[in-house]
Amino acid sequence: MKLRVILTGATGMVGEGVLHECLNNESVEKVLSVSRKPCGTTHNKLTELIIPDLSNLDDALLQLTGYNACFFCAGVTSIGKNEAEYTKLTYELTTKFAKTLNRLNTKMTFCYISGAGTYSTELGKNMWARVKGKTENAIMAMGFHAAYMFRPGYIHPTPGLKYTQKFVKYISWMYPFLKLIANNSVSTLKEVGISMINVAKSGYSKQIIEVQDIHKLAA
Repeated sequence: MKLRVILTGATGMVGEGVLHECLNNESVEKVLSVSRKPCGTTHNKLTELIIPDLSNLDDALLQLTGYNACFFCAGVTSIGKNEAEYTKLTYELTTKFAKTLNRLNTKMTFCYISGAGTYSTELGKNMWARVKGKTENAIMAMGFHAAYMFRPGYIHPTPGLKYTQKFVKYISWMYPFLKLIANNSVSTLKEVGISMINVAKSGYSKQIIEVQDIHKLAA
């Protein structure tokens, strides 16, 4: 099956890395990058849809039709935000986007980049983990053809990409050591991208994708 992918977050580290894998994978037929600004990448598979407000898709419904996978990699840090602000930018934006795609594309597989330590119960002391859990649960209840929640831990960047986070650049030298002592807490960005492609193409036995599952799916 050839994948026709809608991707968000291409101007961030994870989204750029997943886009890179999509453009270099024969299973992916085309990619629509939905973003607030151009990602700076050109490729014959890639089309960009620039939308200033991702919560308002009313003028882009035709462009969002005809796809069978979504890799939702957009996200914001919870640092400096209260729960109401973070909920609006994470839960509300993501679920509204997902509902629109589910309505327009009945055979869609939705893959959501969440985070290790997310609370499926929506309870716990970490605000971001409660909101991520609420977001995951809402997506899985929408009735997509398939939906998978990716919970990566530390993600080692793909060399040569431009949106690698600064703090990741500073600690990336530690990756071989982290892999040795905590293999189930670390993965490469390449592994994350390949695992998303493979789960969209062939499915998986679990909806919650932990780091060990990312390793397995990318192998």
